[in-house]
Amino acid sequence: MSAREILAKLRHGRALDVADLEWVAGALADGGLSDAQAGAFAMGVCARGLDEPGRVALTRAMCASGTVLAWDLDKPVLDKHSTGGVGDCVSLVLAPALAACGAYVPMISGRGLGHTGGTLDKLEAIPGVGVMLDEARLRAVVGEVGCAIVGATGDIAPADKRLYAVRDVTATVDSIDLICASILSKKLAAGLEGLVLDVKVGSGAFMKTPAEARALAQALVGTANAAGCPTTAVLSDMNQPLVPSLGNALEVAEVMQVLTGGASGAIVELSAALGGALLAGAGLAAEADAGAARIRAAIDDGAAAERFGAMIAALGGPVRFVETWQRFLPEATVVREVTAAQAGVVQAIDGEALGHAVVALGGGRVVESDQVDPAVGLSGVVRLGEPVAKGQPLAVVHASRPAQADAAVRAVRAAISLGAGAVETPDLILERVS
Repeated sequence: MSAREILAKLRHGRALDVADLEWVAGALADGGLSDAQAGAFAMGVCARGLDEPGRVALTRAMCASGTVLAWDLDKPVLDKHSTGGVGDCVSLVLAPALAACGAYVPMISGRGLGHTGGTLDKLEAIPGVGVMLDEARLRAVVGEVGCAIVGATGDIAPADKRLYAVRDVTATVDSIDLICASILSKKLAAGLEGLVLDVKVGSGAFMKTPAEARALAQALVGTANAAGCPTTAVLSDMNQPLVPSLGNALEVAEVMQVLTGGASGAIVELSAALGGALLAGAGLAAEADAGAARIRAAIDDGAAAERFGAMIAALGGPVRFVETWQRFLPEATVVREVTAAQAGVVQAIDGEALGHAVVALGGGRVVESDQVDPAVGLSGVVRLGEPVAKGQPLAVVHASRPAQADAAVRAVRAAISLGAGAVETPDLILERVS
């Protein structure tokens, strides 16, 4: 078997069998596949697709390419994953809230991909935080704190680590087959007993229509359950940023306001919906609504903040971060308001364009080797249906250089559409898939 043979099968639209996909996963992990061949494989799958058995086989093979964790704990091991959006920092709220409700959460997360921000990049905006833990340290943090948001080490799904980086620079991010294999190979390797998936749909998501998001959710849920991990999914709206900030440190600030200030809004609503489904499925709540109430209570009474602070300290961050977080988050040197050129009501927000504006500021990666600037991004982004007066800020740009700020101002103004008349805003939770 060879890469050339498998790539030829893909190019001609012939189905890859289990042996083919196991070989690819192994070659991705051990370097037997060159970067060019890995990119060609990603492009071939994106263009031709895999059948359902092929998707399951690729996921299992990528999971088995490294260590698969097994836990011996007194409470369920649970996790959540988002397919990616803008202003989406739910993981930083939900992981500690689940831990406060009695679950263990070994959350293996990723970095920014395409126009969407990465959970690990957000955590690393906090000085001292290190997200690459070996297995022994991961087990210790999860056991002591209840949650750990970390990156996949070389031992966890190494095939995915290689393919993940290739997808970001070869325009193959939005393949359902590759998304399934990437997400689930890491989650299955974490030894989970329950998983909930937040499948985003809308202008700021990879899946732009409900039909696309539903297809992805069904593929993810079917693949995960076939592999033995009880999984459900929620389709959530991403036609506007989940929180009004985009950028690593700026999103951490939004999280801290929620955890320490009792804030409400879309991030709390979505965290409760996702966490409620997990707690009910794991027997930690009688049903999903009761589980959602437990998540809200953990946020409101400070229990989630306490767990978050303990996790940050365990990851090398400031010991009293929750109490003094404003002192530690980096700030941009250039701050510019994006003002409305005319009065009107916010009719539409191009979330993907906003995400790319943050990447251009340095808040994401164009190529894998790019260094992320944690301080840059957007804050105060207006909401759909919000009335805006002429000259009123649509958003605030945080940049490191004036020229970058100027470009971001133009991009943001072009991404936000104003017009006359009221706007019917979509529901946050569109549907559930189980």
